[in-house]
Amino acid sequence: MEKQKLPNSTTALVLGICSIVTCCCYGVIGLPLGIIALVLGNKAIKLNNENPDMYEGVKNANTGKILGIVGIILNVIFIAYIVWIISMIGMDALGNPELLQERLQELQ
Repeated sequence: MEKQKLPNSTTALVLGICSIVTCCCYGVIGLPLGIIALVLGNKAIKLNNENPDMYEGVKNANTGKILGIVGIILNVIFIAYIVWIISMIGMDALGNPELLQERLQELQ
Protein backbone atom coordinates (compact mmCIF):
# COMPACT_ATOMS: atom_id res chain seq x y z
CA MET A 1 0.00 0.00 0.00
CA GLU A 2 1.37 3.38 -1.01
CA LYS A 3 1.81 6.05 1.66
CA GLN A 4 -0.38 9.12 1.41
CA LYS A 5 0.70 12.68 2.06
CA LEU A 6 -0.14 13.77 5.56
CA PRO A 7 -3.09 16.18 5.34
CA ASN A 8 -2.33 19.79 6.31
CA SER A 9 1.37 19.17 6.93
CA THR A 10 2.43 21.44 4.07
CA THR A 11 -0.22 23.99 5.03
CA ALA A 12 1.15 24.11 8.58
CA LEU A 13 4.65 24.62 7.19
CA VAL A 14 3.60 27.48 4.88
CA LEU A 15 1.56 29.20 7.60
CA GLY A 16 4.44 28.90 10.06
CA ILE A 17 6.80 30.55 7.59
CA CYS A 18 4.25 33.29 6.86
CA SER A 19 3.79 33.87 10.59
CA ILE A 20 7.48 34.62 11.03
CA VAL A 21 7.69 36.76 7.90
CA THR A 22 4.68 38.89 8.89
CA CYS A 23 5.63 39.40 12.54
CA CYS A 24 6.37 43.08 11.89
CA CYS A 25 2.79 43.78 10.75
CA TYR A 26 1.84 44.83 14.30
CA GLY A 27 1.09 41.20 15.18
CA VAL A 28 -2.30 41.42 13.48
CA ILE A 29 -1.44 39.07 10.63
CA GLY A 30 1.33 36.91 12.05
CA LEU A 31 -0.26 35.90 15.35
CA PRO A 32 -3.34 34.20 13.86
CA LEU A 33 -1.17 32.53 11.21
CA GLY A 34 1.11 31.14 13.91
CA ILE A 35 -1.82 29.83 15.93
CA ILE A 36 -3.35 28.15 12.89
CA ALA A 37 0.02 26.62 11.95
CA LEU A 38 0.39 25.25 15.48
CA VAL A 39 -3.11 23.73 15.48
CA LEU A 40 -2.77 22.19 12.01
CA GLY A 41 0.70 20.85 12.83
CA ASN A 42 -0.59 19.22 16.02
CA LYS A 43 -3.54 17.64 14.21
CA ALA A 44 -1.28 16.28 11.48
CA ILE A 45 1.18 14.85 14.00
CA LYS A 46 -1.64 13.16 15.95
CA LEU A 47 -3.02 11.68 12.75
CA ASN A 48 0.43 10.36 11.85
CA ASN A 49 0.91 8.88 15.33
CA GLU A 50 -2.37 6.96 15.00
CA ASN A 51 -1.34 5.40 11.67
CA PRO A 52 2.41 5.84 11.16
CA ASP A 53 2.60 3.38 8.25
CA MET A 54 -0.12 5.14 6.29
CA TYR A 55 1.25 8.68 5.97
CA GLU A 56 4.43 10.47 4.94
CA GLY A 57 5.45 14.09 5.47
CA VAL A 58 5.50 14.27 9.24
CA LYS A 59 8.66 16.37 9.04
CA ASN A 60 6.69 19.18 7.39
CA ALA A 61 4.12 19.02 10.19
CA ASN A 62 6.84 19.13 12.87
CA THR A 63 8.59 22.02 11.18
CA GLY A 64 5.30 23.88 10.72
CA LYS A 65 4.48 23.40 14.39
CA ILE A 66 7.89 24.70 15.48
CA LEU A 67 7.71 27.69 13.11
CA GLY A 68 4.20 28.42 14.37
CA ILE A 69 5.49 28.53 17.94
CA VAL A 70 8.39 30.80 16.94
CA GLY A 71 5.98 33.02 15.00
CA ILE A 72 3.64 33.28 17.99
CA ILE A 73 6.52 34.23 20.28
CA LEU A 74 7.87 36.86 17.87
CA ASN A 75 4.42 38.37 17.34
CA VAL A 76 3.69 38.53 21.07
CA ILE A 77 7.05 40.23 21.67
CA PHE A 78 6.32 42.74 18.91
CA ILE A 79 2.83 43.47 20.31
CA ALA A 80 4.31 43.95 23.80
CA TYR A 81 6.89 46.34 22.34
CA ILE A 82 4.20 48.40 20.58
CA VAL A 83 2.14 48.57 23.79
CA TRP A 84 5.23 49.66 25.74
CA ILE A 85 6.03 52.40 23.20
CA ILE A 86 2.46 53.69 23.28
CA SER A 87 2.47 53.67 27.09
CA MET A 88 5.70 55.68 27.11
CA ILE A 89 4.55 58.42 24.72
CA GLY A 90 0.81 58.30 25.46
CA MET A 91 -2.22 57.85 23.26
CA ASP A 92 -2.89 61.59 23.04
CA ALA A 93 0.51 62.20 21.43
CA LEU A 94 -0.22 59.83 18.54
CA GLY A 95 -2.68 62.27 16.95
CA ASN A 96 -0.67 65.42 17.65
CA PRO A 97 2.72 65.63 15.88
CA GLU A 98 3.98 68.52 18.02
CA LEU A 99 3.17 66.72 21.26
CA LEU A 100 4.72 63.55 19.85
CA GLN A 101 7.99 65.38 19.12
CA GLU A 102 7.95 66.88 22.62
CA ARG A 103 7.41 63.48 24.28
CA LEU A 104 10.13 61.88 22.17
CA GLN A 105 12.54 64.63 23.20
CA GLU A 106 11.68 63.93 26.84
CA LEU A 107 12.55 60.26 26.41
CA GLN A 108 16.03 60.98 25.07
